[in-house]
Amino acid sequence: MTSPTLDQPRTAPAPPGRRSLLARDAGLLWHPYAPVDAGALYAVRDARGARLGLEDAAGARHEVVDGMASWWSAIHGYRNPVLDAAAREQLDSFSHVMFGGLTHEPAVGLAERLVAMAPAGLEHVFLADSGSISVEVALKLALQVQAARGETRRTRFLALRGGYHGDTFATMGVCDPVDGMHAEFSGLVPAQVFLPRPPAARLGADEAWEYDDGALAAWEAAARETAAAHAPELAAIVCEPVLQGAGGMHAYPPAVVRVLRELADEHGLLLVLDEIATGFGRTGRLFASEWTAGPDGRGAIVPDILCVGKALTGGYLTLAAMLCTTAVAADLGAGPNGGALLHGPTFMGNPLACAVATASLDLLTGSRQPWGEQVETLQSRLRTGLAPAAGLDCVRDVRVLGGVGVVQLDGPVDVPAVTREVVARGAWVRPFRDLVYVMPPYVTPAEDVARLCAAIVEGVDRVHG
Repeated sequence: MTSPTLDQPRTAPAPPGRRSLLARDAGLLWHPYAPVDAGALYAVRDARGARLGLEDAAGARHEVVDGMASWWSAIHGYRNPVLDAAAREQLDSFSHVMFGGLTHEPAVGLAERLVAMAPAGLEHVFLADSGSISVEVALKLALQVQAARGETRRTRFLALRGGYHGDTFATMGVCDPVDGMHAEFSGLVPAQVFLPRPPAARLGADEAWEYDDGALAAWEAAARETAAAHAPELAAIVCEPVLQGAGGMHAYPPAVVRVLRELADEHGLLLVLDEIATGFGRTGRLFASEWTAGPDGRGAIVPDILCVGKALTGGYLTLAAMLCTTAVAADLGAGPNGGALLHGPTFMGNPLACAVATASLDLLTGSRQPWGEQVETLQSRLRTGLAPAAGLDCVRDVRVLGGVGVVQLDGPVDVPAVTREVVARGAWVRPFRDLVYVMPPYVTPAEDVARLCAAIVEGVDRVHG
């Protein structure tokens, strides 16, 4: 097919007002992991609290409970008055300014807030555009630190099978190389070293973790053997602590993270914890690494590098952060390039995003609606609401951890069919693989959680029962 020339007639698109939003979208915009002509299932017309106003291809309107919190991020719901006010106030001052050679109160204040909240010892902050970029920067930092230590052979990473850390090139390399979403690029990204996926675990009603001790022991033996065999070429260990998200909503024993900390210390590696999805309370702890604490709540492991994102701005704007210890920063400072961390995005430290993020963290830890109570209540309601799914013949497992609920089928989900059935019952979900899962906003009312869960159980039964 030849491209039209100036002399060839062009077909003008119909005026936007005469075509539906869904029709205008199809063939124009790519959506995540979809062909350009796939389009979208629904158009969003409004959003407030924990609900979305959708419109389908026929023009019918649907008010639905958002079971996805816009992929983990909108923890305070939509049109939150506190976050709206923070955005407006910053807009009245300035919305963006370069971060090279300049600073401003929103960035400094947010960094101070993050250091105060994070596990003790993480005292230096790099503000990134997105979660993927924060992991990318963490990997760069690990490589630069090892080089500064004189360990120039240490250029590879040790990661977990089943992990997901982003879609950029370096992060694709530490995602699951076979069952992840980036297998097509396996020959184009650096080959990393992978440990077996940790054994499954679930959190019992008494807040005790349940798992197979034998399976954990076998995993640990394999992990120690692999780490020892590859130690001279490894720079860091990378993992999502306790819960692997896009890799299958797979929860595993907190003891695994302790083993990884021990391996890092034993072999001179940095430990990078990717808490982009799990941070800020989603698993029932402020950071998922806190599940490694003892019965008295003390002794949780501390990573050398921590990545956070998603819920950081409450879903309002894209922003992530990488934090590291003073020891890591000091090692970097002793290296070449004047100790500079070699990354600097145009929108680094965006004031608008930083101001909203600070307001989001204030909401999260405020006394009016503390996150701990919100997530504990949400966990209880999800357990009650999703329990009937366990009785369906097509369901293999039902599990809940903090504000995450998972219904795992015995085969692949018919995504369009289940989505439409759930929307028809007043809820929004985005299934993948064999999973119908939810992570609603923390502020979702009881009746909406019940509506969400019932819609999932009934929708799955209708399509796969």
